[in-house]
Amino acid sequence: MMYEISDLAEDGAAAGAGFWLHQAALAWRAALDVRLRPLGLTPTQFLLLSAAARLERTAGPATQQEVAEHAGADRMMTSKVLRALEVRGMLSRTAHERDARAVRVSLTLAGRDLAADAAAVAAEFDSAFFGPAAERLARELRSVAESRERSGPLTAEGALRTAPNG
Repeated sequence: MMYEISDLAEDGAAAGAGFWLHQAALAWRAALDVRLRPLGLTPTQFLLLSAAARLERTAGPATQQEVAEHAGADRMMTSKVLRALEVRGMLSRTAHERDARAVRVSLTLAGRDLAADAAAVAAEFDSAFFGPAAERLARELRSVAESRERSGPLTAEGALRTAPNG
């Protein structure tokens, strides 16, 4: 038997905002993937390329760690994705001038062009996908993310303290 998402949303966790946020994120990511594919990017590659571009525009070439943190991505995954983008000629990764453990990420002209093209595709897609609620939704989600950021990383211990009966 095939279930519709709406069939699962009657009670419990499926009735909460987290469930619907997750379902919307899955749908958004799948549809964004289709739109980025002609540019040769996955949503993860786009996320990291655009994070590197944003950081480079504001403060010069960032470290790989800074790109990962800015994007909210895992460091190991970031390293693998940036390496693949480097192989494609979208960026260069060079040893940090003062920290032997760090790697600087610099976009090439092709990488900056691709980041700009992909950002335009993503912005147009977001407007179409979220419709008139796009700006309000972005503000609300940013507020949630920033409040989570201010309260620090969620650890297992912290989750137990904030869980009901925890």
